[in-house]
Amino acid sequence: MASEKQQKGQRRRPGPSPPREFREHLFHTLPEYTGPYSVGVMEIEVPAREPRTFSNIKRNGVHALRMDTVLCSIFYPCDSSSYALKRGKKPTKVTWLPRPRALTSKGYAKFFDTPRLPVTAYIAATTMFTKLPAFRNAKLAATHAGATTTPPHHAASSSTHSQDTLTESGEGKPLFPVIFFSHGLGGSRTCCSTVCGELASNGFVVVALEHRDGSGARSYVNVPPSGNLAAGLEIDNTNPKGYYKVDYIFPRDNPLDTSPHNSQGVDIGLRYAQIEMRTAEVQEAYSVLELLNSGQGDFILKNNLRKKGNAGSSSKGLQGIDWSDWKGKLFLQNVTMMGHSFGGATTVEIVRRADRLPYIGQGIVLDAWASATPKMGEMTHQPLRKPLLAITSEAFMHWTDNFNRMSDIVSETRDSGAPCWMMTIKGSTHLSQTDFAILYPRWMSMFIKTVVNPRRAVYLTVNSSLEFLSRVLPPECTSGNVWMDEGILRTKPYTTELPRDYRPNDKFMASRLRIPHEFRLRTGNWLRRKSRVSEVATDIKGKPLTGLVNYARGNEVWIHFSPDQEER
Repeated sequence: MASEKQQKGQRRRPGPSPPREFREHLFHTLPEYTGPYSVGVMEIEVPAREPRTFSNIKRNGVHALRMDTVLCSIFYPCDSSSYALKRGKKPTKVTWLPRPRALTSKGYAKFFDTPRLPVTAYIAATTMFTKLPAFRNAKLAATHAGATTTPPHHAASSSTHSQDTLTESGEGKPLFPVIFFSHGLGGSRTCCSTVCGELASNGFVVVALEHRDGSGARSYVNVPPSGNLAAGLEIDNTNPKGYYKVDYIFPRDNPLDTSPHNSQGVDIGLRYAQIEMRTAEVQEAYSVLELLNSGQGDFILKNNLRKKGNAGSSSKGLQGIDWSDWKGKLFLQNVTMMGHSFGGATTVEIVRRADRLPYIGQGIVLDAWASATPKMGEMTHQPLRKPLLAITSEAFMHWTDNFNRMSDIVSETRDSGAPCWMMTIKGSTHLSQTDFAILYPRWMSMFIKTVVNPRRAVYLTVNSSLEFLSRVLPPECTSGNVWMDEGILRTKPYTTELPRDYRPNDKFMASRLRIPHEFRLRTGNWLRRKSRVSEVATDIKGKPLTGLVNYARGNEVWIHFSPDQEER
């Protein structure tokens, strides 16, 4: 790991975030981003270029997997001062719980197969006013982070950075690398917003897709004015507003195909069809970026379906965006694919498809549902030949079949000659890389037995991703960056048998950890008011972490594969 002195030298003031509203302090909130850029966000839904269905899977006589539009949230480095000055009013923010919030909460209740009313009421009540700490529709950053000015309401925390974050385009403007993010089962475009926003605050344009393949809890699809839809779709006549909803699709006769104890295994027919549709959605999103980068943002504005009056939309739509800011500002020749859980399985398949998606340069896999990942030859005959970083949770590490499958994927990458890493964050569970761990830390600790501090788990994920990208991205994307480098990927590989201290009983495999002497630890932690800072890890702001178990700095992860040292 990097020394304490090196890390202190690299710490930088974060870019300004929009001020919190009063009601946000009363409910769950998300942490402000820590990179040198402020973060902007916009929501785009546009018609698919070629509406179509995927597989013959049907529900209620209608094709279940159909792509009529593509929906995403784009997190990007922004100029916060320009936002405040241009509008002359308080900046607006995007809600974390996708609109319509009450109906989305019902979708989560259906996904969890729990009583609708209490779950809907609880989710809606606790996150109704939770907003992303990002400026809606802000101006894309026109200068390096070191030259970004600070809006009046953040004047007290303004700072000047001595280094550039990114290289410049031919016009002397920053050129931003791109990441596509794919969510897992039950997810949405905002469920991993902390990871996406953190990456954006470090100079990346992150396109967080909302998959309409029946893998999310609930999503609303607006029908284009042209009515151009995939063949065979009939809008319910009782719904005159021109939209339809897509809820989670449970596999028939095998609803628990995600369980390690499921004797039938993964529903390959459904999952592979979903990966095929997800791949098509990534291609559609890439087309949107090409339009932005070529100066055709007005075309996106004209066709955007997330606007006032449409389902799931804010009245703000895409108001106030200067599309000329985006012309020639994206580095589209080497894009990173990233995903969590089933999104990790999606990432592996997309990185494989060099012929179909040649612009994908590397992949970052977060706690992949590796058991659902197609093997070489099942969907494509191409081996993994591009750099790969796999970050697993400790809970999934103990799921032997899944861990072995992920190891095989990393080995396939290594054997092709591409650099690859595989690591585990100690004390983490499957949701530790999502916003749920940050919004509901007590529930995560009590019922899922998450040990790692939730924010630290996110920072370990983001910082190791930045370290990986600094190694594998071309110099055009990394020259002069000031990304945090904790030396996480330089941790000495774990050479002995996998630890079993927190391995749960088979009944709870993959779903949670086991905490030995839990009552004594919790009681002692409650009574202990102070910890010796020298013995505990610290977050990115230097504050000590005081969770149930304090891992010493440099001992927070296990490295299983690394190109820097021989595998043992």
